[in-house]
Amino acid sequence: MIVCGDDALARRLAVELRFVYGERVTLLLPPGRDANSPETPLTQRGRAAALFGRMSAAMNRTAANGNGSTGGNDTNAGVEAVRIMEAPEPSDDVLEEAGVDRAAALALVYDDDERNIRAALTARRLNPRLRLVIRLYNRKLGQHLEELLDQAAAVAMPGIDPALLDASTTVLSDADTAAPALAATALTGSSKVIQAEGLLLRAAERPPPRPGETLDPGLCTLALLSSTTNDPAGAEGSETSGDEGPQLLPDEQSVAAAEGRGTVVLEAISQAGPDRPATRMGGRGAPLAKIFSRRLRWSALGFVLAAVALVVVSVLTTEDSLLHSAYLILLDLLSMNDPSEDGTTARKIIQIFSGVAGILLLPLLIAAVLEAFGTLRTASSLRRPPRGLSGHVVLLGLGKIGTRVLVRLRELDIPVVVVEEDPDARGIPLARSMHVPTVIGDVTQEGVLEAAKIRRAHALLALTSIDTTNLEATLYARSVKPDLRVALRLYDDEFATAVYRTLRTAHPQALTRSRSVSHLAAPSFAVAMMGRQILGAVPVERKVMLFAALEVAGHPQLEGRTVEQAFQASSWRVLAIDATPPADRNPDLAAVPPYPPQGPPIPSGLVWDLHPGYVLRAQDRVVIAATRRGLAELLRRQRTVAPQQ
Repeated sequence: MIVCGDDALARRLAVELRFVYGERVTLLLPPGRDANSPETPLTQRGRAAALFGRMSAAMNRTAANGNGSTGGNDTNAGVEAVRIMEAPEPSDDVLEEAGVDRAAALALVYDDDERNIRAALTARRLNPRLRLVIRLYNRKLGQHLEELLDQAAAVAMPGIDPALLDASTTVLSDADTAAPALAATALTGSSKVIQAEGLLLRAAERPPPRPGETLDPGLCTLALLSSTTNDPAGAEGSETSGDEGPQLLPDEQSVAAAEGRGTVVLEAISQAGPDRPATRMGGRGAPLAKIFSRRLRWSALGFVLAAVALVVVSVLTTEDSLLHSAYLILLDLLSMNDPSEDGTTARKIIQIFSGVAGILLLPLLIAAVLEAFGTLRTASSLRRPPRGLSGHVVLLGLGKIGTRVLVRLRELDIPVVVVEEDPDARGIPLARSMHVPTVIGDVTQEGVLEAAKIRRAHALLALTSIDTTNLEATLYARSVKPDLRVALRLYDDEFATAVYRTLRTAHPQALTRSRSVSHLAAPSFAVAMMGRQILGAVPVERKVMLFAALEVAGHPQLEGRTVEQAFQASSWRVLAIDATPPADRNPDLAAVPPYPPQGPPIPSGLVWDLHPGYVLRAQDRVVIAATRRGLAELLRRQRTVAPQQ
């Protein structure tokens, strides 16, 4: 398999394919900068080699603790197991040298959509049978490109199996993959939502039960967390945490014995609705309540009350009708009436007071016009955080990830205040159109977080691309509000581990999460490289659990076994079975079924209330929750038995 990219996702994807799935991998990177440069102490090749070396050592330790290898393959091989090439562009010659004509799959994960598209077209021409996994930020363009490349494969290979054609091109976005997990971290309960054929699976984190308290186990327990009631900081939940770390897909005995540990449970199943556009934090255009200032509105109210008082006095003193008195007072206020030389004394006095009030009306009208003009002129500009705002999420950074997280939070109607240093950042136009309060400034400078109302915020999401900036903002925010819920984006795993442990120990009453976008996205890209459909990835501390759709046929661990027998602790669990006949199945379980013009959506064919004794048949399609290694083992066993069939 070939991986082409220029950032952390490419390196992590190569790690996933080599050390989890046991695949032979060629990693194509752009040439690194000068190794002596203070900005980049490691070249691209050096960064990849260092990451592979750490992963190889970790896998060797895991295998030693488990008394040997898990699958009888060479997943514990060293750095030399990954072939690293350097080239500025994935051109025809470079792809041919990388072996694209013999490769089973190619991942194009450059941070440039145009470069990925050019390379995908070139690769499809060089090898029509190649499975392509493409990283694109533009969703609509990705859909059209996927159709185009599938059509090219169908033309080059007439009579290709529709299932193979459907998996020949997959377009993914790391931002879309990671945004739900990052947004969920900022919310109370930290719910993770996976969508399958119009149904929503909610995986919810639950705190450790108090003494004598029994929590609802939900539909099933997906994971045991590492934190305990006796150790609020807990152990770092990474792949190398051992028994103290989180345990994915535990059996009933492990759940019963895990006293004082938090859990992740499959909480409920509900019907999904059609996609909703991201809502605004304000109405269309400038709100009427904000066109005029409060002082101007009070002045206008005082003038109206004065006019009403003059009308009442005129009616009582002149015995004139109410309508005629109001008419005369209005003319006096506008200086349009003749002097009342022949009128009564009361009428003359009232006219004098009306004239004085009319003089005050002129500056009031001018002020109203100026304020309205200024408000309407700035209606399309960035909003400032309102004075009374509280319980909101402060989002640092509006790059690719921050923009997707912003959309996700607004879809959930969560109030957000954005802090961005670059006024021309990718997400600024979106924040402006959605009327999201935005602070332009360097988050490390004094007063910027205060302007975002950090003291009254519910959570902080530090999602800039610079680790030190995220850490500095987090430390300062915690000094201002110790119980603030924090999720920060960090690239280096060892650095993230140290930060996580320190913050959890220093502030045990608060929630701290460190997230790596490439770590969250790499498993989804790897599963797509293997030709399988991934429904979603749920982070459990610093581990990742996958939800995938699999055909039972060809999997000896599933075919002919009951649901209870098919369950493999710490590896995989069957959650649902697609009861729809194979000919009528929806090839994309992640898509919401079409909504008729009237009435509810088409019912889902997934059956979730499974009897433990149900026997899985070859024609069944199942939805499973699996660890990365568990899913890799399923796919390796399938490839092993395929020639015998």
